[in-house]
Amino acid sequence: MAKNLMILGTASTVGKSIITAAFCRIFKHEGYKTAPFKSQNMALNSYVTQDGLEMGRAQVVQAEAAGIVPIVEMNPILLKPTSDVGSQVILNGKVFKNMKAFDYFAYKNELKPVIMKAYEVLDKSFDVIVMEGAGSPAEINLRENDIVNMGMAEMVDAPVILVGDIDKGGVFAALYGTIMLLEPEERKRIKGYIINKFRGDVTILQSGLDLFYQKIPIPCLGVIPFMPLSIDDEDSVTTRFNQKGQGDLRIGIIRLPYMTNFTDFTVFDMEADVSVAYIQEENLEDFDLIVLPGSKNTLKDMAYIHNSGLARKIYSAHRQGTPIMGICGGYQMLGLSISDPFGVETQDIIINGLGLLNAGTIMSLEKTTVQMNGRLEVPLEFVENLNDMAVKGYEIHMGTTELHEGTRPAILLEDGRWDGAVNETGNVFGTYLHGIFDNNAFRNALLNTIRVKKGLLEQESVDYEMFKETEYDRLAELVRSHVDLEKIKEIAGIE
Repeated sequence: MAKNLMILGTASTVGKSIITAAFCRIFKHEGYKTAPFKSQNMALNSYVTQDGLEMGRAQVVQAEAAGIVPIVEMNPILLKPTSDVGSQVILNGKVFKNMKAFDYFAYKNELKPVIMKAYEVLDKSFDVIVMEGAGSPAEINLRENDIVNMGMAEMVDAPVILVGDIDKGGVFAALYGTIMLLEPEERKRIKGYIINKFRGDVTILQSGLDLFYQKIPIPCLGVIPFMPLSIDDEDSVTTRFNQKGQGDLRIGIIRLPYMTNFTDFTVFDMEADVSVAYIQEENLEDFDLIVLPGSKNTLKDMAYIHNSGLARKIYSAHRQGTPIMGICGGYQMLGLSISDPFGVETQDIIINGLGLLNAGTIMSLEKTTVQMNGRLEVPLEFVENLNDMAVKGYEIHMGTTELHEGTRPAILLEDGRWDGAVNETGNVFGTYLHGIFDNNAFRNALLNTIRVKKGLLEQESVDYEMFKETEYDRLAELVRSHVDLEKIKEIAGIE
């Protein structure tokens, strides 16, 4: 049986996911075969495993930090919001059904066997399981039949470390309030706490730590300084959308209400001269590339683009020669129309697309989830030196896109299918492949084409996998050097 440790937080965005990733990396360095686990994840950033199953992106990051291949048992339940009150429920990597929040809440107790079966797979194969909760365990209205916070800790008898974010302010109140709202038996599970995102001199904090211990005698296991890291964010609570970089190369991402997999663009963090902006109202003329990202509700997001005036701005930038790309749902929006005859996403039957590709998409009941390799078979005006370039990525979509006259298929896939499309002039390109920019050769060819066009020097390609490994090591070293690791290992029962 594996040892386990659960990371809970006083709220969303306090750093549960990143600290879980840190401990996955630390325990890997300590020689333990370690796996992450989150029983239920609500996120629009997802990933497809090698066997074609969909899971939350945060557990993929944690698995990478642990040096292992992600498997769906690390996240058996994924909720992908399709509206303000409903989500697509994915069980063990496959679509179960769309459910309203009230119906899902009533159904949660039925999911405990699904969760335990997944956990037991990890329990038999790993030395340590680092578990992550969701939101806060002090959401007392959600405590009944809880399957992701204290309820999950009880199911597998896990000790708990509570994380608070001092950067938000009020960290001691958040920690105290969270603990005091728990039941007495639940409080006993909390073996210590970590203060995250600290800026300044830690000695100034010591009196607060001492006073807190007098009120609740559990130890502070560490105070972790704030440090910027280029690691995938869990979901739309990220601060990434507010960043305004000053790089010579500017990439504009259309910020959609139901945007998915903005992790497609994390890779640009390592390019020193590239800045990424998520656009809602800005003009688009100054961007070197405009990208429409994935969407969990393509028809609603398409309506948003029309109604917000973004469509006019996209057309204006296109007329001025700015290349346009679309990924997954963004690819579907580039076409003439998107129809949903089965009500997969909405009650709207059909909506006009942008019409930048002579193509049309029909939503289907079956969801495509697969990792795939292929070769770019057509030239792009804004990416030189393609030469039948090999690319890989993963598909997550419900719908098929049919190409019409003047639109060419773009990528010949290894299973014989064609993916994506390019217009006649080669400056509009759509693909279903998430992770297209993670391909070092494609990304570097794209950026160097832009650099030359702007009179800048070409640059050597940077390996994204090596960059991620470096970031995981930086994270692990930061956390290791600011926590009582021996005490944490003792709490987890690790020798």
